[in-house]
Amino acid sequence: MKKPWAGRFKESTASSVEEFTESISFDWRLWPYDIEGSIAHTRMLAHQGILKKSEANEIISGLKEIYKEIQEGRFQWKKELEDVHMNIESALIKKIGSLGGKLHTARSRNDQIALDLRLYLRDVTKGIIKDITRFQKKLLSVAEKEASTIMPGYTHLQRAQPVVLGHHILAYIEMLQRDRERYEDALKRIDTMPLGACALAGTTLPTDRTYLARILKFKRVAENSMDAVSDRDFIMEFLSASAIMMTHLSRMAEELILWATEEFSFIELPDAYTTGSSIMPQKKNPDVLELIRGKTGRVYGSLMSLLTTMKALPLAYNRDMQEDKIPLFDTVDTIKAVLSILIEMFPKIRFNRKVMKETSTEGYTLATDVAEYLVMKGVPFRQAHEITGQIVRYAIERGLALEELSLDELKGFSPLIDSDIRDVLNVENAVKRRRSRGATSPAEIKKQIQRFKRIL
Repeated sequence: MKKPWAGRFKESTASSVEEFTESISFDWRLWPYDIEGSIAHTRMLAHQGILKKSEANEIISGLKEIYKEIQEGRFQWKKELEDVHMNIESALIKKIGSLGGKLHTARSRNDQIALDLRLYLRDVTKGIIKDITRFQKKLLSVAEKEASTIMPGYTHLQRAQPVVLGHHILAYIEMLQRDRERYEDALKRIDTMPLGACALAGTTLPTDRTYLARILKFKRVAENSMDAVSDRDFIMEFLSASAIMMTHLSRMAEELILWATEEFSFIELPDAYTTGSSIMPQKKNPDVLELIRGKTGRVYGSLMSLLTTMKALPLAYNRDMQEDKIPLFDTVDTIKAVLSILIEMFPKIRFNRKVMKETSTEGYTLATDVAEYLVMKGVPFRQAHEITGQIVRYAIERGLALEELSLDELKGFSPLIDSDIRDVLNVENAVKRRRSRGATSPAEIKKQIQRFKRIL
C-alpha cells in the first residue's frame, strides 16, 4: 500500500517494519477525537479560504460517514496504514477521491496526535472527576450512618486511641477530595489546543488557530509550535494524579482486607464481591480488594514508563512518543474499573459494631485521656505523660484494664486523681470530648459531613 511519504523512497516499507511500528492496534480508540479534530480543521480551512466551502462540506460529509461506519463496527482497521490518522484519511480518500488529500493541509500527524490525546484526556478526566464524586457521596452516606460507631484508631498498626468509624471513613473522603482537585487542576493544562503547530514549525498558510480552539472548545492555544507537538506533560500529570489516587485506594483496600480477617473481625465483605478457594471450602477471599492493591503497581509503572520515555528526548517530536498511549490507556481503564467496583461494593460492607467497640479500649487506648485529665489539673504534660505511663505499666503487670484499677490505686500515682477519673475512663465520653476542629467526636463528625455535603 502506498505510503503518504512514498515520494522520497525507492523501496517499499518492509512488512516487519510495518508490524513493528504500527500503533493502530491501540490508538484506534482515539477515532472519535481524530474525526472531531479533522472536521474542525476542515471548517477552519474553509473559514480561511484555503478550502472552498463545497470542498469542506464534501470532506465533512465523508468524515461523518466514516464515523458512522466505525460506530457500527463496519470499518476495517489496517495495520499497514500504521495509525488511526492514516486509516481514517485513507478511507476518506477512497470515499471522496483526491479531494480527501486536502484534509491534511496545514497540519501534521505530530499536532494531530497531540490534539487527539488532549481531546480524549479532557473527556476522560471529566469522567473520572464525576466518578470520584460519586464514590465520595457513597462514602459520605456510610460515614453518616456510622457517625457514632466507636472503634479503635491505630498508629504503627497498634491500637492508639478510640475514634468513630465515620471519622475513619471521612479521612478517605478527604484524600479523594485532594485527588479530585488534582485532576481538576490537571484539566487546566490538558485543555490546551495544539492543532496548527504542524510538524514543529507552524505553516506558511493563513490558518486561524484561535478559531480552531473556539470550535473545539479549548480554553487556550499552545503558544509554541515546537512545544505543542513534543509536550506530554499533560499525560504525565494525569498519570501522576492517578498514581497518587491509587495509593489512597490501595491503603483503603489494605485496611478492608485487614478488617475482614478473623483476627480483626471488624467487617463482613459481601459474598458477591469475594471469591472462594478451589481446595479450602471455608475460605472467603477479598480478591477484589487484593486486585485493587495489585493494580496500583500497574499505574505506578505507567507513570514511570512515560517519565523514562520522555526524559532524554530532544525537541521536537520523536517516534518514542508513540509509547505514551499504552500506559495512558491502561491507566484510564484501571482507574475507571477500580472506582466502579468500589462504588458498587463499599455500601454493601457490613460493619461489626460490637467487636469494634469492644476492642476500642483494649491496648490502654484511654491513656492519653488520663494524661490530659492530669494536664487539666495543672500537671505539666511531660510529667502527666510519665505518671500515666507508670499507671499503664502497673495495670499491665497485673493484667488489668485502666478502668479496672481502683481509685486508691490510681491516687497512688497522683493525689490529684479523684473520682471524676471514672468519666475519663469511659470510651463514649472519651470520644465525645474530642471536640477540636476535625476531631473524632460525633459533633465534629456532623460538621465534617455537612461540609462535604456542601462541597459535593
